[in-house]
Amino acid sequence: MPINYRETKFIKSAASERDLVQTSVPVVAFSGKSNVGKSSVINRLLDRANFARVGATPGKTAHINYFDVNGKILFADLPGYGFAKVSKTERDRWAQLCESFFGLRLLTLGIMIVDARHKPTADDAVMAGWYRESECAVVVVANKVDKVKKSELAGNLAVIEETLALPGAEIIPFSAETGLGREKLAAAIERLV
Repeated sequence: MPINYRETKFIKSAASERDLVQTSVPVVAFSGKSNVGKSSVINRLLDRANFARVGATPGKTAHINYFDVNGKILFADLPGYGFAKVSKTERDRWAQLCESFFGLRLLTLGIMIVDARHKPTADDAVMAGWYRESECAVVVVANKVDKVKKSELAGNLAVIEETLALPGAEIIPFSAETGLGREKLAAAIERLV
């Protein structure tokens, strides 16, 4: 199904389970560490600067933010995890919100964003487990490939695949900076929803 990503509008922010959107249209969830460039990946995909807020400090996304994309799908931008400088109470609220989201199986496709330069963290492994349990299709976006030496990229992608252990997940080398991988990610979304 062809999607015009520029035809995107903000719907709502969900701060608790009662705010989560239940819909019959496909829901694409975006997740990643607080400093992995999740908002930048979304902005590049939508071909719109600063649509998803890019923060100077990690942890800007504190709720699940929903966006209507061309009236055909919903994007759910999940709170970042890992480096956010917030209280333990706030981190626990984020975790509960995401557990509810995954537990209720409110997603069709997961887009898990990781840093192409590094081995996925323990938090990334936990998120991968949530995707496995939800039994949805998953695409792994290895962001920041513009900062990886070409000779190291294949090895880094192999480590990502092995660490996350997401059977059948496509891994897309991506650069929010240059746009590399944007068309491949758009095609994967359109194929899987």
